[in-house]
Amino acid sequence: MAWFSLILAGLFEMVGVTMINKLHNDHKWQSLVMLILGFGLSFVFLAYSMNTIPMGTAYAIWTGIGASGGAIVGMILYGESRDWNRLVFIGMVLSAAIGLKLVS
Repeated sequence: MAWFSLILAGLFEMVGVTMINKLHNDHKWQSLVMLILGFGLSFVFLAYSMNTIPMGTAYAIWTGIGASGGAIVGMILYGESRDWNRLVFIGMVLSAAIGLKLVS
């Protein structure tokens, strides 16, 4: 259950990051509410998962999901660069997160 919570925390981190960009673009109160909800739920699920998963591992995986997921969302929704080297480094972040799971 802790790993599932950690994945949820990373996904809500992606929501928060996406809403930062959306709030910057449209200045709507709904975007602000979604930003607060995204980061708030992200922290709640991260805290829960850290009851079982070591802090360093949990934090690294949480930030890896948030960072790589945010980059992928930016490519899909906001037309950000899809250069091959950017995709390689996103893959490296995800590989590191999987590696941490395997050794934890």
